Amino acid sequence: MNIVCLDMEGVLVPEIWIAFAQASGIPELRRTTRDEPDYDKLMAWRLDVLQAHGLGLKEIQDVISSIDPLPGAKAFLDELRSLTQVVILSDTFEQFAQPLMKKLNWPTLFCNTLEVAPDGAITGYRMRCPQSKLTTVRALQSMGYDTIAAGDSFNDLAMIQASKAGFLFRTTPQIRADHPELPVFEAFDDLLHAIQEVLD
Repeated sequence: MNIVCLDMEGVLVPEIWIAFAQASGIPELRRTTRDEPDYDKLMAWRLDVLQAHGLGLKEIQDVISSIDPLPGAKAFLDELRSLTQVVILSDTFEQFAQPLMKKLNWPTLFCNTLEVAPDGAITGYRMRCPQSKLTTVRALQSMGYDTIAAGDSFNDLAMIQASKAGFLFRTTPQIRADHPELPVFEAFDDLLHAIQEVLD
């Protein structure tokens, strides 16, 4: 029994925070998990920036509504889901992800949730569990699944390394250099072919 675990941002859809940085004119919000391995540190810093600029959930959701999946992502995901079970493991939040999941034909998504004040200010966040991607992969393995994982960022490495097969997709030069043992792909067709070889 196989199950494929995919990262969302940078793999299937553009990075939400980069899109918001461009739309809001706040370039420092371009920093993502590709740049900062410590997710809690990254999110605390993001929330401070939002507060300093008086920005909240509505402004971010307005930008997300204009984001489309990466070219080829939906076709890739549709084909992959016809071959095996797929789950998207993301450190994003329910309040961000829903419109993107609709555009991807509602794949299964495990993510986190934001704490939002009545005025729309984002006051905090709740992770599903510690090391959510690795913990989820381990839980799936405990249920009898062999996991195959793909992602692009520091926070994907643990689930990739813990899986039967793991791949980097459109990652950074630094992550590629740090992990020469992991296959790297730039095109959806090549990633699909690599996963198919593991499934066969």
